[in-house]
Amino acid sequence: MRVIDVMTRDVLTVGVTTHLKEAARLLAERGISGLPVVDDDKRVVGVLSEGDIVVQEAAAGAPRARLVGEAMTAPAITITRRRPISKAARIMVEEGVNRLPVVDDDGSLVGIVTRADLVHAYVRSDEEIVAEIREDVLRRTLWIDSETIEVEVEEGDVRLAGAVMSKSDAELIPTFVERVPGVVSVLSKLTWPEEPSPRSPAAPGRSRNGRARRVFRA
Repeated sequence: MRVIDVMTRDVLTVGVTTHLKEAARLLAERGISGLPVVDDDKRVVGVLSEGDIVVQEAAAGAPRARLVGEAMTAPAITITRRRPISKAARIMVEEGVNRLPVVDDDGSLVGIVTRADLVHAYVRSDEEIVAEIREDVLRRTLWIDSETIEVEVEEGDVRLAGAVMSKSDAELIPTFVERVPGVVSVLSKLTWPEEPSPRSPAAPGRSRNGRARRVFRA
């Protein structure tokens, strides 16, 4: 599952010249904790959070910001819409943020993803998880015939069984499955053909490809 699948597309924004009082009013009225700050081309230049406003309230005796551009956190921590939501979750945890503006390749805003969005993705049904493993992980990402692999999911616990082409496939599949939202654990029983034993030295008069070769004698 990717960020584009869970993000909110209709995003409330402010500009750098928006008065800080007006931005604070929007946060309070809408019951949200942060706003992307965009320029005239809708490119994200920062984020204004409740914390940024609290900092201004705490600045007793010091000059306080009047405009959003003076109080916002910049540069903004963003994510592109095609990234997996597991990446969004890691960024939120590592950076200590509750939301990520979602941007296009040119940096223009296309949505926003919050921790609440990720929680909703985590509580998906077992059937949805099975479908994503078969369609997105096996077929589209790894180009593996999903019909040769058994996928069972119960309360987020995944069991994989069946035969794959190689040991590397058997090791790679569980790694990708672990990243699927809603997966709690992965038990892999995948098998693969044994590696062929090293070929013996070529017999005299024969090359390794079986063709006759010349033998020169002194």
